[in-house]
Amino acid sequence: MIRVAISNRQRILIVNIPHLRRRARQVLLEMGFVKGDLSLAFVNDGDMRVLNATYRSIDRPTDVLAFAMSEGPFTDINPGILGDVVISTETALRQARRAGRDPDDEIDALLVHGVLHLIGYDHERSRSDARVMRAQERRLRHMLHNTG
Repeated sequence: MIRVAISNRQRILIVNIPHLRRRARQVLLEMGFVKGDLSLAFVNDGDMRVLNATYRSIDRPTDVLAFAMSEGPFTDINPGILGDVVISTETALRQARRAGRDPDDEIDALLVHGVLHLIGYDHERSRSDARVMRAQERRLRHMLHNTG
């Protein structure tokens, strides 16, 4: 069973928790994960800026951060925990407006991106890895779009 814990710590965008829980499970199932724990948090730009500065030394907000439990010194403590995906709804809303896209579609895109990072995809390693990750993102977003 895939368990998804969702925390909404922002007031920028209405977050449909049951819908997003289903979306996260769909993505993980599509990627071959039938069990595991995922944490999904929605924050504002101020909170995201603090996280980005603390963990990436970049003093500005970003759209999504992923904290994989499969990385770092304690990976063997509980291998069933995939990790945390943190999404700034403020940045997501700005990006959606700029792209002329529905905010829910932008949240889906960021959810997919974050989950792919949790399971080992990394667009920053090489151009080849970036192409592979982008292809998976397109495929998963298409799947989500078609399942409503």
